[in-house]
Amino acid sequence: MALLKGLWRDLRTSPVDTLVRWQERRFLWLLMAIAMGGLIILAHSFFQIYLYMAPCEQCVYIRFAMFVMVAGGVIAAINPKNVILKLIGCIAAFYGSITGIMYSVKLNSIHFAVHNPDPEALFGVQGCSTDPTFPFGLPLAEWAPEWFKPTGDCGYDAPVVPAGVNLSSVQQWFVDLYQQSEGWYLIPPWHVMNMAQACLLAFGLCFILLIVMSAAWLLKLTRAG
Repeated sequence: MALLKGLWRDLRTSPVDTLVRWQERRFLWLLMAIAMGGLIILAHSFFQIYLYMAPCEQCVYIRFAMFVMVAGGVIAAINPKNVILKLIGCIAAFYGSITGIMYSVKLNSIHFAVHNPDPEALFGVQGCSTDPTFPFGLPLAEWAPEWFKPTGDCGYDAPVVPAGVNLSSVQQWFVDLYQQSEGWYLIPPWHVMNMAQACLLAFGLCFILLIVMSAAWLLKLTRAG
């Protein structure tokens, strides 16, 4: 508690210097890398493998954006006081968060269209292929198909259990939960925040923090110059 009070006091009395000091430590960069890496592992290991929720094209693009942010966090954490490493980390983090927001918005629009009772809502909806095109021409679907090969339909993220698979009681409980809600939701019974919206929230929060931290860094450089 005393530590938190001290950090809050420093932030109020000297916000720019405090924010710059924070980003010169490994903690924030590793926190970003661990948070985004954790979301990737959760999506793959728990929802895709354990609960048989096949990822769609936009889903694997979102994973790519998170992976870029993981890479940026790890690079910056090598030495946050090194301007080059920190700049590379910032560029990767901004790129990942911005593209992640774009992919999440697109997936959310597709999710809305496919769950809309009006059949005309699907008119013109695109962005769900089993042959993804990643930025920079990276053949991630070939290098790591289990992680980056889309096998599901956009907007339909309910579990599809293969015939003959015996589920444990815990698996069955989760599968029933998401099948009854007809997809992934943060709070399934009430359809609170679908997967695209949850990802948008995560990317959005990271983007805001990056803006604040980068603005403090640039202001500090301007004062020093």
